[in-house]
Amino acid sequence: MIMETSNSPVTPRAPLNKGKVTGQKPPLKLCEIWAIRTRLQMSSNLRELALFNLAIDSKLRACDLTRLCVRDVCQGTRVSIRAMVIQQKTHRPVQFEITEQTRSSLEGMDRPSRIALVGCSVSESDSRLGPPVHTSVRQARTSLDRVHRLR
Repeated sequence: MIMETSNSPVTPRAPLNKGKVTGQKPPLKLCEIWAIRTRLQMSSNLRELALFNLAIDSKLRACDLTRLCVRDVCQGTRVSIRAMVIQQKTHRPVQFEITEQTRSSLEGMDRPSRIALVGCSVSESDSRLGPPVHTSVRQARTSLDRVHRLR
């Protein structure tokens, strides 16, 4: 007995990324950074402005940026001039300078907003009000998507 095979025509599918540039995106130009900062200041979104400024100052990866704690950036009620963070991927300490513009955007926020900005509470005994509010990678991604739309 001979088996019949169907010779139905296969419709070719176009690739999903056809016509799109793949790979690493080029870094932001200085004029684009200032345009994004200006738009964030005009929209008075202090949290995203401070997060964007910290990202530009530190040049940290997104996973390290979302793990920043208030105690990494602040000393008491003042924002530090320099901060040191241990990178998650390389496990090496990285020191970066916090510019005056970033410090002013962080100081412009009240304490609860500052805690929500960066990930963990000022001290481990700050649990009277419940667990600290974390910035997840998804929240940071949404923030960055909004910033890229401003470009």
